[in-house]
Amino acid sequence: MIVIAMTLDAIFGEPEPVWKRVPHPAVLMGRMVSALDGALNGGAMRRGKGALALVGLIVPVWLVARLLSLDIFLGVFEVIGAAILLAQRSLMDHVRAVADGLDGSLDAGRRAVAMIVGRETAALDEAGVSRAAIESAAENFSDGIVAPTFWFVLFGLPGMAVYKAVNTADSMIGYRSERYAEFGWAAAKLDDALNWVPARLSAGLIVLAGIMRRNDEDGEDGPLARYARRFDAVLEEAPLHRSPNAGWPEAATAHTLDIALSGPRLYDGRLSDDPFVNGYGRTALGAEDIRATIALIWRAWAILAGVATVAALLLL
Repeated sequence: MIVIAMTLDAIFGEPEPVWKRVPHPAVLMGRMVSALDGALNGGAMRRGKGALALVGLIVPVWLVARLLSLDIFLGVFEVIGAAILLAQRSLMDHVRAVADGLDGSLDAGRRAVAMIVGRETAALDEAGVSRAAIESAAENFSDGIVAPTFWFVLFGLPGMAVYKAVNTADSMIGYRSERYAEFGWAAAKLDDALNWVPARLSAGLIVLAGIMRRNDEDGEDGPLARYARRFDAVLEEAPLHRSPNAGWPEAATAHTLDIALSGPRLYDGRLSDDPFVNGYGRTALGAEDIRATIALIWRAWAILAGVATVAALLLL
């Protein structure tokens, strides 16, 4: 089922004519989060209310997904639902739009990257725009493809849907702001837990995809030694990231392409003091580096799809 779902997502992505007529499941989840935020986020015991809101989100999502997974539907709705909740094609399209924008002008690149990142983009130079797009591609490969696939393999569509609900909640209320530091605590912590394994799997896939490049010239030793060396670097530098999980695919991408990622950026007018990942890597980035990242992520996706296909054949 997951192989078919991944293929459908890669081919069709998120067809705009469909989602103009009906709301995407992620949009519906977002509306539920907003409603629960408005109803419960106030007064005392905000952390407990946030946990209650998370339960109020997860339970109906699980019930709907479980209904769609019933045997009477022969797996059709389960496959379609999984394809809808995956995001490889749409992620790559959005990241490619940033590279295309930079080909035209810096302002166009800034507008495109503002659609996929939360940091302030008005003052970003070409390297800053490129770095933001590359980081988004790496992080969302884990959040949007590997993690949903992982939870589908374990628990079917209900597992994938619950993961997407938690991830949506985290993206909306999992901030350390005055409003959400307590209310969004449960969503942020559960999202971290659900992404722990997938983030590390994503890093492994990206490193593997990197050593499979024809132009991979990281020394003259064999692929296994190159893999071990790069993954050792990921193990060392991933914890430097502010996120316990995002640093893994970002560090893997940075070391594979020999570029510097993360580092200081503006949020709400404040410059963060985040350290660079692979700080000795190249910092002068541009549209071609974004396209190199897209190619790398597609190769990592292909490896994941290949592993799933082999596993499926072995289970026949």
